[in-house]
Amino acid sequence: MRAQAAAHGVDPARLVFVDDAADARLADYTQLTDVALRRVREPAEGMFIAESEKIIRRALAAGIAPRSFLMTPRWFAGIADVLGGSSAAAGEGQAGALGEEAPIFIGSAEVLESLTGFHLHRGALAAMARPVLPTVETVVAGARRVVIVEDVVDHTNLGAIFRSAAGLGVDAVLITPRSADPLYRRSIRVSMGTVFQVPWTRIDPWPGGLAALRAAGFHTAALALDDRAVSLREFALSAPERVALIMGTEGDGLRRSTLEAADSTVLIPMAGGVDSLNVAAATAVACYALQQD
Repeated sequence: MRAQAAAHGVDPARLVFVDDAADARLADYTQLTDVALRRVREPAEGMFIAESEKIIRRALAAGIAPRSFLMTPRWFAGIADVLGGSSAAAGEGQAGALGEEAPIFIGSAEVLESLTGFHLHRGALAAMARPVLPTVETVVAGARRVVIVEDVVDHTNLGAIFRSAAGLGVDAVLITPRSADPLYRRSIRVSMGTVFQVPWTRIDPWPGGLAALRAAGFHTAALALDDRAVSLREFALSAPERVALIMGTEGDGLRRSTLEAADSTVLIPMAGGVDSLNVAAATAVACYALQQD
C-alpha cells in the first residue's frame, strides 16, 4: 500500500495501520452511532464526520480541512487521489492543497466496526475541522431566496431540506438554535454533501432575528395551516424580490410567535383528507414554486 500511496502523491509516512479499536489516535471515530453523545461532542470538539468517498470529496472541494481519514485497505485505492491533498482531485477544479499532513488510518473491517459501531461499507470516513459559522448578514448578502428552518430536530429531514435547497435554487439556509446539526453524519449523508454547497448559519435570537432580515429587504413567509394563509400558488404569482421561507418543526409546526412576526402566512393546498406534507417535502414544493429564472 505504501508504494500505491506514493504513486498517488500521498506521503507513505501518513499511512497508519491500526489493529486496536482502543487506540487513542482514533478517538474522533468512537461511538458514531450514539446520536446523543455525538451531537454534543462534535461541536464541542470543533469537528464532524464525513462518511463516504463522495462526501469527503465534496467537503474537501468546499475548502474544509481534514483532521484524519479512516478506512479499510480495500477502499484506499478508490480515494487515494484525493488523499494526496489536491482539492482539484476533490472534483471542483480548485487549486491548493488540503490535508497533506492528515494521518490516514487503515484497519480491518472488524476493528473499524468495533470502533465506530457500524459496518463501514461506504468506503471511508474523515474527521473534518468544523468551519466557523459566518454571520447571518454575510450569508444572506446578495441572496434572493432563503429558507429558515425552525426547530427541525430530525437529521434526515434536515439533510433532505438542504438537498432541496441546493437543487431548487435557494441561496442560503438559516437554522434556528434548537434545530439539528446540519453537519451531523446522517444530515450530511442525506443532503448528498450539499450542506457544503449551500451557505448556511444559525439565526439567533429567534424569532427576533426576523427583524434583521426584514431590514435587509426580505419578505418573511411562514408556511403553516392558518386561517389567514394564502395559497402557495397565489403567493408565488407575485412573490417579492427577496423572500425568506420559514419552515416549522415536524410535529407542532411553527411557533405562534413566529407566525405573528412573519410578513405573510402561506399554505400548500392539500387533498385526500391530508392536512400537510412532511417538512422536507413541503420545503421542496415551496422552493420549486418560488424558483426564479
